[in-house]
Amino acid sequence: MESEFIEREFIESPQKLQGNEEPCGIPNGREFGCGVRFLTDFWQEKYLQEYIRDGGSKIKFVTGRQGSGKTYFLQSMISIAQKENYKTVWFSAKDIWMHDFKEIYLEIFRQCDIMECLSAASRKLIREMGFDENDIPEGMKFIDYLSQNGMGDALTRREIRSLLKKLFLDNPMLDNNFALACSMLTGSILGYPVLEEQNRDLLLAWLEGDRTIKLSQLRALDFYPSRITKYNARHMLRSLAEVIRMGGYSGLFVAVDDLEILISRSSLELIHYTKMKREDTYESIRQLIDDIDSMKNIMFVYAFDRKLIDDENAGLKSYQALWMRIQNEIVGERFNRFADMVDLDRLAAQEYTPEVIVSISENIAQQQKSAPLSPLDLNEAEELVRQAHTGAVGIPGLIQIAMQEVKKDV
Repeated sequence: MESEFIEREFIESPQKLQGNEEPCGIPNGREFGCGVRFLTDFWQEKYLQEYIRDGGSKIKFVTGRQGSGKTYFLQSMISIAQKENYKTVWFSAKDIWMHDFKEIYLEIFRQCDIMECLSAASRKLIREMGFDENDIPEGMKFIDYLSQNGMGDALTRREIRSLLKKLFLDNPMLDNNFALACSMLTGSILGYPVLEEQNRDLLLAWLEGDRTIKLSQLRALDFYPSRITKYNARHMLRSLAEVIRMGGYSGLFVAVDDLEILISRSSLELIHYTKMKREDTYESIRQLIDDIDSMKNIMFVYAFDRKLIDDENAGLKSYQALWMRIQNEIVGERFNRFADMVDLDRLAAQEYTPEVIVSISENIAQQQKSAPLSPLDLNEAEELVRQAHTGAVGIPGLIQIAMQEVKKDV
């Protein structure tokens, strides 16, 4: 029970990081950033600053024992992604059904604020027409500004329509229905074409997958979409990522935690997976892997306890179509930072030397002002390294446990 407390409270609390926080020497478990920078700095340079920003897409998997700092690693990457101007999404598989990709898309959509991205797209359109958006008085729509200055003629209005079509409907990365909805919503921001508030809300409700709206209501707008389902949700996600890019962001970074819920038998969990739903989840991830090359500017990171791999009957290995795509077939002596399956225990064994462990414990002790803790000495750190080879808890969790024990002894 103590190790479980350490995992949840110290290392893996799902707090959203702010863009200006440093990964090293800051409260709430962030002292462990010194140990994972070997990988987070690499991902920042190779993926966030280069590959994803340049139009690539990627899926990574992060695993480790209890107390290995999986959620903290995700938080570090979320913080870095925010600094690199990415839209970031974080959620737990304990809260969102994973077997239906529509639910995943809808959660991502809810966290992304599409109207902010479309507002940025509208400003881009204004600049393409040769105007400066800063010249438009606050609260005034672009079409009203044009009319006020004697430029709201039919030719100018036709140019607005033409640019909206070019921006959205002619974009091959956008689903046709998604593109039309975004075009009309952007028009509502510009003030032309005119879109009543009720119709604007209908379009947003469709994008959010609201099943209470009737599709017949949308046909009055010359809009004939189908409902968002698990079959078309990946195409919608690709469209959303493209709109995010159009909004001036580097891309979309999605972190999914606690995937081991798929094999949990605890009666305390709100979500329980049957064998069919679990296999549907594996198939959904498999399909995302196969489709990822058709997407742009998006990175997924799934995190889960090592037991999801070790469980032969219900874990990842039980679904060969997925396991064959994510296993690391070649494992060298050194940790491979390009690997799609990241083992934080293996990373810790390489990077968490006794000296690093002592440094981390000193950082933790400095931050725990309300309940002072004593840092570990070199001998204690060396003992933790030995324990980590055979124990059930990762090095970050062992550090916290050891420091608590030192406090009790004092």
